[in-house]
Amino acid sequence: MIDKLIFGRFMPGKSLIHHLDARTKLIAGFYFIGILFLANNWQTYALLTLFTFAVIALTGISYRFFIKGVKPLIWLILFTVVLQMLFTSGGTIFFSWGPFAISSFGLINGVYVFIRFVLIIFISTVITLTTTPMDLTDAIAYILRPFKVLKMPVQDIALMISVALRFIPTLMEETDKIMKAQRARGVEFGEGNLFEQMKVVVPIFIPLFVSSFNRAEDLADAMEARGYQGDQKRTRFRILHWHWCDLVAGLVLVALTVGLVTLRIS
Repeated sequence: MIDKLIFGRFMPGKSLIHHLDARTKLIAGFYFIGILFLANNWQTYALLTLFTFAVIALTGISYRFFIKGVKPLIWLILFTVVLQMLFTSGGTIFFSWGPFAISSFGLINGVYVFIRFVLIIFISTVITLTTTPMDLTDAIAYILRPFKVLKMPVQDIALMISVALRFIPTLMEETDKIMKAQRARGVEFGEGNLFEQMKVVVPIFIPLFVSSFNRAEDLADAMEARGYQGDQKRTRFRILHWHWCDLVAGLVLVALTVGLVTLRIS
């Protein structure tokens, strides 16, 4: 299941979303996550869901590919949903035991939280799938540019964020290889009591940390050998430019916000 995680990967393409400016996609992604919390009824969540699936369709990537990519995180999402359902009261009470209660309001709120998590993962994945690492780094540096006044190392921060995003699938693949190697030695995952399961996890984390540090050291050596200096003014081979499609994307987000506010009030 680990190898199905698609967040952090880039897939080349010629779709409309691929041609959007990286700054537009990054700002639009944060903006979408922000307005997502305006939704408070089924109409608003339905509008956001339709918008998200329309964006995925414009990427030219199969819906099934996105759904498979959510599977590795489904247990974390469900755990959050269950907590939301158990500790949210209101409406008709279906079950109550001590501090725990399952109510109609809790069930509805749990469904909303599930949709919210899935939409955030989908939109975040769209950004990383359709944006090259270099463009993503340049977009982050552009957005953080005002903080240069505070003497912040904007270029270094942008590079670290971009590398961290791209290391996610690499670390997942490394974890999958380690787990397969442990299974070949007779280790069984997910069996026994909590203490036994924690003991099984230790042989995974230690080689994973060692491998991560080795990869980070190799990357640092490669960048140093090429004379990389993030605090210096550097020319760029590819310059980010705004296009008419970026303006259209902004207008679509404005229309989405108006629709959310209207449905929220009604």
